[in-house]
Amino acid sequence: MQKITLGRSDLKVSKICLGTMTFGQQNTEADAHAQLDYALERGINFIDTAELYPVMPSAATQGDTERFIGSWLKKSGRRADVVLATKVAGPNPYMHWIRKGKSNHNAVNIRAAVETSLQRLQTDYIDLYQLHWPSRNVPIFGASQFDPEKERHSIAVEETLAVLGGLIKEGKIRHIGVSNESSWGVAEFVKQAEMKGLPRIATIQNLYNLTARHFETSFLDETCFREQVSLMAYSPLAFGQLTAKYHDDPKAHGRLTIFPPTWSPRYLRPGVLEAVAQYAKLARDNGMTPTQLALAWCYSRWFVASTIIGATTLAQLTENIDAFDVRLSPEVMAAVDAIHAKLPNPGQ
Repeated sequence: MQKITLGRSDLKVSKICLGTMTFGQQNTEADAHAQLDYALERGINFIDTAELYPVMPSAATQGDTERFIGSWLKKSGRRADVVLATKVAGPNPYMHWIRKGKSNHNAVNIRAAVETSLQRLQTDYIDLYQLHWPSRNVPIFGASQFDPEKERHSIAVEETLAVLGGLIKEGKIRHIGVSNESSWGVAEFVKQAEMKGLPRIATIQNLYNLTARHFETSFLDETCFREQVSLMAYSPLAFGQLTAKYHDDPKAHGRLTIFPPTWSPRYLRPGVLEAVAQYAKLARDNGMTPTQLALAWCYSRWFVASTIIGATTLAQLTENIDAFDVRLSPEVMAAVDAIHAKLPNPGQ
């Protein structure tokens, strides 16, 4: 498994990262431990989680994903073998169970989040601590346009960085990153860090897949290249749509059928369904599964430092990791771009 250094940090991670948001909802603790064991066996040393997980979020299960990872770390004794990333939730009044729905990126909330994550993870430090979504108003999670009418109180980037800097000095976290961010956000985090002598973000964790290429079409790829911020691409299979299992059987068991359609409606848009059909045909016409095409394409992108993959079975996890060795021909890559030109970013 290839390794890459994240940003300007000293974190050397595998090009594939194990995503864990199914742990505690779709996967039991035993399942989680089996996935973690197998991932390390295959050379993956990078694990991503969040205080919010598992999904879909609920008061009853919140924090279980970190707990399952923590029990595995204690049982396996392999803390030193992994780069562990987790995230602090941003403001969301609907998630009242996370600090009464008032979580934000200030000292009180970040410190509370770090302390509880450390306890659940049964570790003394977090290698990469990320802001799950911005404090400020920004279009994310399926929103396609910035709306100034939705402006809200937010925490200044400088204040957030100062809190994170204190936690770094205390040894509780090592490096920091952002998630679901824009070009303006990345630039502002870098600017404030350099102007005020505060810690610099090493990573950005953003949506990126065949149906959602906004990271490149918005030129975030240039911003991150010039500022040396590494992309951790999440949802490379578009909640399973790009496996074509729902295309083949609309009632297939998975996140898009066991959760309410309101949970992630962007992956049910007509444009997504049409794109999935075309990508699936392209894959099968070239002797690949749709999963192999979607992941091999994401793995091959020059600006993707590490791709976050998730699975509910070891068979799925095996296929996802094996796709790293699939090489796409120039003709297939051109065909992918042709589909994208006809159906640009329907899943964004």
